[in-house]
Amino acid sequence: MQGYARRYVGNFVLAVFINLSVPVVLLIAVAAAGPGVDGRLSAASLGLGLLGALSVPFSAKRLARADFPRISRGEVIEDAGHHEDDAFALWSPRADDHIRQGRLARADVLEATFVSYTPDSEASFVHYVGDFDPTEVRPLIRLKLLVRGDGIDSFETTDEVRVQPLCLAAVTAGRLAVYVDPDSSTVLGVDWPRSALLSGARTCKVLGLDGRSVELTGHPDLLMEQMQISRAAGDIALVVDTVVLERLEPEVAARIAGLAERARTAAADRDRPAPPGEGPTWVVDDLPGEKGAFGRVGKGWARRGGRLARARFLEIRGTTTFQADGPVVKTMLRIRPEDGGAPFDVRRKLTVPMNYLALLHRTKEVVVRVSPNRRSYDIDWERTNLLAGVGPAVVIGPDGQQVTLTGQADPLWAVMKLLVANAVSNPSGTLDLREHRPEVAEQVLDVIRRTG
Repeated sequence: MQGYARRYVGNFVLAVFINLSVPVVLLIAVAAAGPGVDGRLSAASLGLGLLGALSVPFSAKRLARADFPRISRGEVIEDAGHHEDDAFALWSPRADDHIRQGRLARADVLEATFVSYTPDSEASFVHYVGDFDPTEVRPLIRLKLLVRGDGIDSFETTDEVRVQPLCLAAVTAGRLAVYVDPDSSTVLGVDWPRSALLSGARTCKVLGLDGRSVELTGHPDLLMEQMQISRAAGDIALVVDTVVLERLEPEVAARIAGLAERARTAAADRDRPAPPGEGPTWVVDDLPGEKGAFGRVGKGWARRGGRLARARFLEIRGTTTFQADGPVVKTMLRIRPEDGGAPFDVRRKLTVPMNYLALLHRTKEVVVRVSPNRRSYDIDWERTNLLAGVGPAVVIGPDGQQVTLTGQADPLWAVMKLLVANAVSNPSGTLDLREHRPEVAEQVLDVIRRTG
C-alpha cells in the first residue's frame, strides 16, 4: 500500500499540471501574438499562473486525503457517546419497489461462484448523480439458493446476481432475504439491506419496556419474523441498530417483545459465523482489495514512537461514489488507543475494499497506524484484512513447524504489535521466524502460546 507521502507527491505533480496549464498556454499565445498585444492580457495570464501556483499544495493535499485513508484529530466528534461499543448501523440502497410486491422469504445460499467484476478503471473515482444505483460497480455472482418461508413451498434456484458491495457479507454468510412470487415459485429479487440484517452484517437489538436490551443478531428465524412484523407495520425504523419498543404501537411492541423473549431464552443457540476460508459461499479471494499481511514497519516511524491501534466501525453509509477496490462510504469509527487514552469517535469518508465488506458479518474491526505525535491515524488495510481473515495467516517456527492463525484476531493482534515493537516488517500473511532474530522468534512463539 502506497504511503501518504508518495500519494501527496503524485497528486502534487498532477495539481501542478492542472493549475498551471491554462496560464502557460495564455503566455505562449501572448508571445506568439507579437509586441502589439495589450499588456493586460499578459498580466492576467501571470496572475492566473501565480494563483495556480499558490493553490497547488492545497489541491495536492485535498486529492491525497481523498485517496488515502488518513484520519486526523480534526475529524473527532464529541456527540457520539450514545453509540454502544458493539453497535453498528449499515445503510445501503433499498430494494426496488417493483420486487417488494412479492412475498418476503429466506434464501439459504447453497453455493456462490464469482463470475465477473468490471468497474470503470479509467478514473480514480467514479461519481454517479442522484440516487442512481449502478450495476457496473456490483460484482456478478452466481448463486444457488434454497428458498423457504411461510406459505411457500421450498424450492431451489440458480441465477447470476449483481450483489450490492455493502451487502457482500450476506453472500459469504449464506443468508439472504428475497421476494418471491408464490404462484410461480420464482425469486423476484434480493432485498440487500434486509439480507445484511439477516446475515449479521448489520446488528439488531431490541430495547424492551423494562430497559433491557436483547440481541437478535445470530437468530435468523427470529429476524425473519421481525422483518415480517416490520413490513406489516409499514417498516420499523432502527435507532442505530436497535428496535425501541416504547416508540411502537402497543400491538406491534408486544409481538417484537415476544421475539426478544425467545431470543433471550435461546441465547446459547445463536448462529456463529463460519471460520474464514474455503467453502461453498467463499468468494472473498476473487474480490478486489488489499491482501492480508502482518505489515510493513517504517523504522523511523517505529523508532519515534509510532504504534498500532484498533478501531471499530459504528456506522457505514453508502454514497454514489466508487473506486475500483470498493465503494466510497461515510463512516463513523471508534478508535481505542493502546497507550491507555480514552476511546474517541471520528467521522471520515473512506473507500472500503470489497474483500473486507464480504466479512462484515464476522468483524467490524480495523487496524490503524498511529503517528508518533498522535495527531493522525492511517487505516492499514493489509493488517485489517489479515485480522479479518481475508487471507491465510501462517507463522513458521524456527524448527519449520507451521502455526495457522487465520481468523484468530487476538493472537494475530499480539504478533502485529510485537513486530512493530521490534521494527520488523513482514509484507505478507506468512511470517517465517527462521528469517528473523532468535529473540524475536522466541517472543512471537511465546505470545502465540499465551493468546492463541
